[in-house]
Amino acid sequence: MEKKQDTQSAKNLSKLLTEARGKAGLTQAQVAAKSGMHVQYYAGTEQGRVNPSWDKLHPVFKVLKIKFSY
Repeated sequence: MEKKQDTQSAKNLSKLLTEARGKAGLTQAQVAAKSGMHVQYYAGTEQGRVNPSWDKLHPVFKVLKIKFSY
């Protein structure tokens, strides 16, 4: 069950990042550079292949102006 949930979470994150990046008019490379992340790591996150920690995601959310509360 956890694997399916992880897969769905990755898909949701992927969709969120892709849509926000599109609205911001930025490339993957631009988002990665502005958030201090390697472009391949960011691309993997956006494609659902990488499961980043909150420490990695927080700067990306700031760059893309994604509001998040937990």
